[in-house]
Amino acid sequence: MEDALTSYTAIRQISQFVGAVVFFHVSEYVLAAYFHGRANVSCSSLLISKHYVMAMGFALVEYIVEIILIPQWKENWFLSNCGLVMILVGEVIRKAAIVTAGRSFTHMIRIYYEEHHELITHGIYSIMRHPSYCGFFIWAIGTQVMLRNPISLIAFVLVLWRFFYRRIPYEEFFLRQFFGPQYVEYARKIPSGLPFIR
Repeated sequence: MEDALTSYTAIRQISQFVGAVVFFHVSEYVLAAYFHGRANVSCSSLLISKHYVMAMGFALVEYIVEIILIPQWKENWFLSNCGLVMILVGEVIRKAAIVTAGRSFTHMIRIYYEEHHELITHGIYSIMRHPSYCGFFIWAIGTQVMLRNPISLIAFVLVLWRFFYRRIPYEEFFLRQFFGPQYVEYARKIPSGLPFIR
């Protein structure tokens, strides 16, 4: 057991996983503080919920069990590196969404219109309506591809897709209220950015 957990494979993959998670959450907080001011940002801007901690905890448990029982499964570096590329691509897409939207980007769905809230349709938003969700979707799935966790991979895909399938129509209800025909036309022309979610 000790050999598997101290192998090059385990140390590299777990280090990359921890690094990806820490960078993701710290950068989310830093960007929120930059655009909204530190006084207006709480720890919720780290985006760490009970369900998220449980999912990532399960992923780590799966990883440890599999590297002990079938260490050769974890050593397919091509697939692991594909996961690492997905993590980077997801980060770039999500951070581009945040930077492009600036003050209009928040981690919580707005249900009331605010003066500085504007409909962003340029930059990455000219390609997809929800690039931050797309980026997170790719990033989260990438963590499981990189760890070579088949059970967590399937679970992450299904749970995240279901989450966004429900969240996007809810959020877009308010966007239609705020921006009216302008948002309706935008949504008609630009895809959501997530598979099978119009």
